[in-house]
Amino acid sequence: MKKAYYLSTCDTCKRIIKELNLSADWKLQDIKADKITLEQLEEMRSMTDSYESLLNRRARKLSEFKGQELSEEKLKSMILEEYTFLKRPVFVMDKEIFIGNAKKTVESLKAKLGA
Repeated sequence: MKKAYYLSTCDTCKRIIKELNLSADWKLQDIKADKITLEQLEEMRSMTDSYESLLNRRARKLSEFKGQELSEEKLKSMILEEYTFLKRPVFVMDKEIFIGNAKKTVESLKAKLGA
């Protein structure tokens, strides 16, 4: 499976997707229009070390939780309830996951794609 979770209103997401020149077999999911499901989130989590690694630390709504202890279960529910809590874009390819827009992450995905 080849899937990208992104936000269609995010210029960075759009730039990265365009830069990667993804083939037609990639499924793109705009997480604002088509919320991620529990199954999708659990699949992402199974490929990484924690829900925290999927958390967008820059989400403005994160300030609502300032000073609170955020358990893995709480992070899971936050990401499911509000799309802004998912670090993006997220690319899933051949049981590998690439999370976020860091240059190193995008370069790793490019290498995997052979781009």
